[in-house]
Amino acid sequence: MRFRHPDGSTVHLAYCTNVHPAETLDGVLAQLRDHCEPVRRRLGRDRLGIGLWLARDAAHALVTDPSALRGLRGELDRRGLEVVTLNGFPYEGFGAEEVKYRVYKPDWADPERLDHTTSLARVLAGLLPDDVTEGTVSTLPLAWRTAYDDTRADKARSALATLAERLDALEELTGRSIRIGLEPEPGCVVETTHDAIAPLTAIGHDRVGVCVDTCHLATSFEDPHTALDALTEARVPVVKSQLSAALHAEHPRDPAVREALAAFAEPRFLHQTRTTTVDGALHGTDDLDEALAADGPLPGTAAWRAHFHVPLHADPAAPLTSTLPVLKAALSRLVGGPHPLTRHLEVETYTWQALPPELRPRGRAQLTDGIAAELTLARDLLTDLGLKELP
Repeated sequence: MRFRHPDGSTVHLAYCTNVHPAETLDGVLAQLRDHCEPVRRRLGRDRLGIGLWLARDAAHALVTDPSALRGLRGELDRRGLEVVTLNGFPYEGFGAEEVKYRVYKPDWADPERLDHTTSLARVLAGLLPDDVTEGTVSTLPLAWRTAYDDTRADKARSALATLAERLDALEELTGRSIRIGLEPEPGCVVETTHDAIAPLTAIGHDRVGVCVDTCHLATSFEDPHTALDALTEARVPVVKSQLSAALHAEHPRDPAVREALAAFAEPRFLHQTRTTTVDGALHGTDDLDEALAADGPLPGTAAWRAHFHVPLHADPAAPLTSTLPVLKAALSRLVGGPHPLTRHLEVETYTWQALPPELRPRGRAQLTDGIAAELTLARDLLTDLGLKELP
């Protein structure tokens, strides 16, 4: 979906396909047929943006076989779909029964991450619509925090500098500008937008910036305006933003609240949980069940937030809520000003099948309806900010 900003630029809205992960190119093609095109039809649109997630094997197949890349581009066109952004965070296995810490491997100290992200950039340059010259790829925020020492930090910094050089060369070759955004996430080396400023200014290249995920922003209790103003002041570009909402529990000591939270503790993904103390310090656990344990380390005197991407259009039942207000505040700063801070927005609710059983979609049709409802909400937020939806 495309929108005209009041300054005349085009803002793109997509939804991320990691909600129906596939490891192979054949699986990606099936996604387009079984999920993406039905969402477009459900919305009644001639064109729908999707943020593709391409696992290692699928990306390798596309970058080594020009005919396969042309075939994917043709399939996108036939199904009324377009791609201006990729989710390059998960490397492989995102559909596994247990993902947890595996999603952070390989990290930016591992040469495989540089090679994979380079492949994604080359693929994206071949998938961009004819009238679009800029693409974006989101990636993990350097590494998970443990076992990340100065040696690994140097390797990661060198890899990102090499990537920036490769992206410069790619634009010279193709005329397409691809940028990469580190996506701050709780528990990682770059947990917050503030954490991103030092390593990105050290790289000093506008090819590499930040992907602001509004669920992660909220989970870490960052104020959107303060965070985005700091990035702007530091001249760190917001490459893209993922529109998502976290779980919010206002009174975590309440037994009913703890029971409601427990329904969202599940074995597939990490659900980092955070709270703040009166002095503003951030405290957290790596997963929701750790926070809920009888001897859990989190105080219950202030609200908790959990990294669980809940559907944008459907608040969890009381006594829980979502952090949709944080998303709205971030979006107003991202695209509500005289000029957009980013032109690539991506709805990213990948946890539909990890929701408590009674909230999960039953079959493809219900999932299609849910994704369409999220995109409708995002569209309405954009038009309320003065953007005009384009055909």
